[in-house]
Amino acid sequence: MKVLVAFYSMYGHVFRMAEAVAEGARGVEGALVEVRRVPETLTEDVLAKMGALDARNGMAHLPLCTVEDLAGADAILFGTPTRFGNMCGQMRQFLDATGGLWAEGALVGKIGSVFTSSATQHGGQESTILSFHTTLLHHGMIVVGLPYSYQGQMTIDELTGGSPYGASTIVGGDGSRLPSRNELEAARFQGRHVAAIAAKLHRG
Repeated sequence: MKVLVAFYSMYGHVFRMAEAVAEGARGVEGALVEVRRVPETLTEDVLAKMGALDARNGMAHLPLCTVEDLAGADAILFGTPTRFGNMCGQMRQFLDATGGLWAEGALVGKIGSVFTSSATQHGGQESTILSFHTTLLHHGMIVVGLPYSYQGQMTIDELTGGSPYGASTIVGGDGSRLPSRNELEAARFQGRHVAAIAAKLHRG
């Protein structure tokens, strides 16, 4: 039973969440978990001006995700930063290349789930995940979020991401805030939850 974590991360925050998602999924018996990067669309010159090269180099060991990788997975957890309340352009361009999969119904019945990041507490995390779900539903995927059985999303004692739509992290306007313990545990929970459902479906 194959679980794919397909993510884009410019400064490394979503990458940290992706690692936690994968860790959670690996805790499910029979889960073969792969973590792959969505291809970059910006030039190195632009990335350098944005101060993103160091973070990108820290993820360079991970293979790039292809459209075919999606078809080979039983469950896919997508990670994307928020851009104006929606997914980033790199993820959008990647998904726009899946028309062939749609025509073949290659993703119908597979599990799809989303996690994200934003600069601010109300920076569009929920709208990013919900609008991402539209694409998954067009592909006929089974959409899975982060249930309230993860009690960490109920806390009011700290600044934290996380909603029933999916795990998320708040990075700050300058990107200096790293995912918190609670946010990473939410990502692990989501990874386990998705993998456990995929295992049940895989067994029939």
